Amino acid sequence: MAMSDIEKEIEKEMAREPALRKRMAIEALGTFILTFISAGAIISTSYLFGTGIESLLIIAAATGIALAIAVTIAAGISGGHINPAVTLGFWVTGRITAKHALAYIIAQVIGAVIGAAILFATFPAVFGSINHWGTPMLAQNMSITNAIAIEGVLTFFLVLTVFGTLVDRRNVKVGGLAVGLTQFMAILCGGVFTGAVLNPARAIGPALVSMTFTNWYVWWIGPIFGGILAAVIYDYVFLRGRKIIPL
Repeated sequence: MAMSDIEKEIEKEMAREPALRKRMAIEALGTFILTFISAGAIISTSYLFGTGIESLLIIAAATGIALAIAVTIAAGISGGHINPAVTLGFWVTGRITAKHALAYIIAQVIGAVIGAAILFATFPAVFGSINHWGTPMLAQNMSITNAIAIEGVLTFFLVLTVFGTLVDRRNVKVGGLAVGLTQFMAILCGGVFTGAVLNPARAIGPALVSMTFTNWYVWWIGPIFGGILAAVIYDYVFLRGRKIIPL
C-alpha cells in the first residue's frame, strides 16, 4: 500500500536525522541503562532494607535519575523515547512512522533484556531471585483492573511530561530532568501497588530473563493506553495547528 503524503513527509524529515540503526542503538542503550539501574536498585534494596520506606525512596530515586540520564543522552538522536508507550504516542500523533515505531520498540525491548541479563549474570542469585530480577509484581489484593488503571494514569503523566518538555518547542528545554522527576513521583505514588514501571519494555526485560510472566499484560495495557491518551490530548489541545516536526 502506498504511503500517504504525510508519511512521505515524515520519512523525508527523518532521513535528515541520524540513520535508523543509530536511533535504535541509542534507544536500546537508554533502555538498558534504565532497566539495569531500576531493577538493580530493587535487588540491592531488598538485600539492605527488605521492604519499607527506605527501599521505596531509593528505588524511586535510582529509577528517576536513570531515566533522566537515558532520555537526555538519547534526546538529540532518537527523541529520547526509552519506552514503547512514548513511542506509540509519537506514532499516533504522526511524529514517527509505523516502521520506525516498530524498530524503536524492538530496540527498547532488546535493551531491557540485555540489562536484565547482565544483572542475572553479575548479581548474587540469592538476592535477585527474591524479586524475580526486578520483574514488577502486584501488591497483595490488588485487582488487575485497578493495577491497569494505576499504570495507565501514571503513564499519562509521564507522556504528558515528555510532550510538554521534549516535543513542545515553546517550552524551556530541561533535557530528561522533568521526565525523570515524573518517574520519581510516580513510584512514590504507585510503587507499592504495581511498581509504577510505566514502561512495557522495562517490565518485560526482567520477566523474560527470570521467566516470570505473572500478570505481565498489566504493564503493557495500562502504559500504552495512558501514553496514547496523553499524546493525543496534548497534541490536539495544545499543539493543534502547529507544524509537526518528527523527532
